[in-house]
Amino acid sequence: MEYFAIAAGISVHISDTGRQNAANPDLPCILLMHGYLESMYIWSEFADILSERFRVISFDMPGHGLTDSAPAAEDGCSVNGMDFCADVACAVLDCCKVDKAIICGHSMGGYATLQMGIRHPERCSKIILMHSHPYPDPEDKAEDRRREIALIHKGKLSSIAALSIPKMYHPDNLSRLEAKIMETIELCEMHDPEGIVSSIRGMQQREDTSSFLVSGQIPVMIVCGDCDSFAPAELREKMQKDFPKVRFCLIAGCGHNSFIEQPQQTYQQLCDFIG
Repeated sequence: MEYFAIAAGISVHISDTGRQNAANPDLPCILLMHGYLESMYIWSEFADILSERFRVISFDMPGHGLTDSAPAAEDGCSVNGMDFCADVACAVLDCCKVDKAIICGHSMGGYATLQMGIRHPERCSKIILMHSHPYPDPEDKAEDRRREIALIHKGKLSSIAALSIPKMYHPDNLSRLEAKIMETIELCEMHDPEGIVSSIRGMQQREDTSSFLVSGQIPVMIVCGDCDSFAPAELREKMQKDFPKVRFCLIAGCGHNSFIEQPQQTYQQLCDFIG
């Protein structure tokens, strides 16, 4: 069921299978946070698979889809910081009357998921990072984000989506998943360009959260694709070296979206981790 609620002071677009599955109220809950230029609909097919064993909650992240951005600061600038996104996620659980959940974040959603673990550890039973990492932007990525903001201000958001979203997939999967890719690009029309800019600012300002993964405070699994151009082999190797307490899972035959490209294999890995 989809609905709107006020969470952390903003209007948030939420989907919750718990409202449809009242006959099985004791299912463990998993909260899904999508990535940059996506919406909660990116999870649709995977959420159907997850709903066999879990109550699935997803929502449009701040500045994306039909969810508002963070309130503007005194300088008039809105920033969808990862700490704010984590607070929204916690408030979404409150709206859904869920005390504790498995928190799963894809890419940008993974940055917010790590902040959820830091700021609200009592609400997280386990954490799953889908094609994400704890490191701040290197300078070349920071420059890309500055360039992207300038392009969005010139009305180029649709062009950015059309170019960048297909790059998230393994080349061998592009034809098979063309409908999903086109749907994601078309849904970018829902995004408020200034909301996307606010989200880019939030990613620019995020801190290194490596210490959380080192601590082992909450069980964490990181899911990677073997052909992910956004998380190349050297980044995966660095994380495995830096975070010995984290469980790593490499999904073959996929890029940045294993839950779309190889859903059954990804689902099985999640179930094995969650137990």
